[in-house]
Amino acid sequence: MAAAGVVSGKIIYEQEGVYIHSSFGKTNDQDSLISGTLRVLEKDAEVIVDWRPLDDALDSSSILHAGKDSSSVVEWTQAPKERAHRGSERLNSYEAEWDMVNTVSFKKKPHTNGDAPSHRNGKSKWSFLFSLTDLKSIKQNKEGMGWSYLVFCLKDDVILPALHFHQGDSKLLIDSLEKYVVLYESPQDKRTLLVNCQSKSLSQSFENLLDEPAYGIIQAGLLDRRKLLWAIHQWKKIKKDPYTATMVGFSKVTNYIFDSLRGSDPSTHQRPPSEMADFLSDAIPGLKINQQEEPGFEVITRIDLGERPVVQRREPVSLEEWTKNIDSEGRILNVDSMKQMIFRGGLSHSLRKQAWKFLLGYFPWDSTKEERTELQKQKTDEYFRMKLQWKSVSEEQEKRNSRLRDYRSLIEKDVNRTDRTNKFYEGQDNPGLILLHDILMTYCMYDFDLGYVQGMSDLLSPLLYVMENEVDAFWCFASYMDQMHQNFEEQMQGMKTQLIQLSTLLRLLDSGFCSYLESQDSGYLYFCFRWLLIRFKREFSFLDILRLWEVMWTELPCKNFHLLLCCAILESEKQQIMEKHYGFNEILKHINELSMKIDVEDVLCKAEAISLQMVKCKELPQAVCEILGLQDSEVTTPDSDIGEDENVGLTSCPTAAFQCNSLPVLAANEARDDSPPEIPVSPNVSRLTPA
Repeated sequence: MAAAGVVSGKIIYEQEGVYIHSSFGKTNDQDSLISGTLRVLEKDAEVIVDWRPLDDALDSSSILHAGKDSSSVVEWTQAPKERAHRGSERLNSYEAEWDMVNTVSFKKKPHTNGDAPSHRNGKSKWSFLFSLTDLKSIKQNKEGMGWSYLVFCLKDDVILPALHFHQGDSKLLIDSLEKYVVLYESPQDKRTLLVNCQSKSLSQSFENLLDEPAYGIIQAGLLDRRKLLWAIHQWKKIKKDPYTATMVGFSKVTNYIFDSLRGSDPSTHQRPPSEMADFLSDAIPGLKINQQEEPGFEVITRIDLGERPVVQRREPVSLEEWTKNIDSEGRILNVDSMKQMIFRGGLSHSLRKQAWKFLLGYFPWDSTKEERTELQKQKTDEYFRMKLQWKSVSEEQEKRNSRLRDYRSLIEKDVNRTDRTNKFYEGQDNPGLILLHDILMTYCMYDFDLGYVQGMSDLLSPLLYVMENEVDAFWCFASYMDQMHQNFEEQMQGMKTQLIQLSTLLRLLDSGFCSYLESQDSGYLYFCFRWLLIRFKREFSFLDILRLWEVMWTELPCKNFHLLLCCAILESEKQQIMEKHYGFNEILKHINELSMKIDVEDVLCKAEAISLQMVKCKELPQAVCEILGLQDSEVTTPDSDIGEDENVGLTSCPTAAFQCNSLPVLAANEARDDSPPEIPVSPNVSRLTPA
């Protein structure tokens, strides 16, 4: 048995007295029972299952490796001797074996004249290890049929020797594996557990994808084809689990992939835009931003936006100001004025519990106090009916409901890592964590189609913190999810749309900066992905997020104001990025490290100033008008004295007013036979004027 000191991975499970019956069914000779130690180890992005005889020295030449021979029947064989002697430092750890897991393939046994290969230790030939990602199924013994045993079947249909648990406890192993994979009964055979790695192991692999030492290896260009293929494989799954990919170091994931593509040759560091476009489309299919002209999309040329106004913010709305705007029956008197004040300064914390219910649409702005009380009673009944639906599911029922099991597993995992440094959620057995869990489980009943997707706990946490009430927090969360729903849908249409729109706005504001980003393979603005996915939740402090969200919920001063916030942040970082000639890696790293360092009031001022600057522009492109929810008074072509061909596809809308109806999310220009009629400028444009 290997000494504990040589194990470099974290041991999740360890059991001695796990036997292989080398001649089971033929003899009862005790010598045919090989006792060994079974371990489950966690190392970096992998989980390894390892069994070896108790008296087997750590000899990696005797390890059986999971792989596939493309040309012949798969059989067990020893690892090549030369791989076992790469240096004493590797011989004394799991590193050598780890590196071989995905590289050593099965081969035909090198038998000569029917002779089996000799072994220094007859028991060593039974040793094996495999990655949990290669596991296909686990077969169990029938209940009541002697001691328990398990048989592992790998994805290339290799069946490992049965492991017999003479002392029982095979259930503990299953429980350990279920921390990383979903196991469910096969419809054909209840004794067989099928493995679904995606929901758990993918997030695990992203969380541990790159630590800082690994980043140095990347910078040195020391990545091989195997790692590259693995990275691309994970990218293809990002659309299935966008939260994990972005929350635990999105920029590092992209560093890993792009440096793999580039290699160590400096001459290859600049990828052709078309090649980058093809690769990134794997991550979010359908995303096309600026790398090439798309038919039907408006060409944004350099436009003089005029001088940008100076914007100042006010103090948060006080309880006294709020009370003055409520009549005797509890109605909000001047909704527009109240929204303006909230947009300008946010809310004092004592007001949030009341005001957020209006901002999120839980309470109608014109409702009386009596109507709201009745509404809360109805919503309370509705909430607990939905909560009872999942609470009343028995263990037996849940065994046959893989979808509910998956949701519960993801929720439990996310809740245990959501805002745990906040006093409201810190510590074990915290009631706040229980409420987070119950609200998210109930939301699965509320929206069966979406269910739970990682990242939603980040959106709920501040709401529960403010409401301090399970029912109110749920309905505020449901309203917020109505706005955010597309971000979490499987096709990620909301994310694709927002990245395209952000690129359009940034190009209008600073085409030179956009061109620089494109020259560094960063034109897709993937470094903004996390910002958009959960509305800056990980970029600002918890208290700053309360301020930022309530300002955005006013829906002032324009539609998609959060995109202008992105522009404001990027504009602030433009000088450093360009003056220091940051490349792809440096840009991603720099943006990622802005987290918790951004001044929320400064960003809000800049974003509002940008919106005012745009609305005053007389030649604002139609694409931008649609993104910001502005209605055009007259679609014209600027510089009408220039030849017609020079302005094909470019339209503008003069000083614009806000449009009530939603406009198409994509800034696409369809062919128009007739110009739309002139629409007078609405007086509501005053909403863009500083108070």
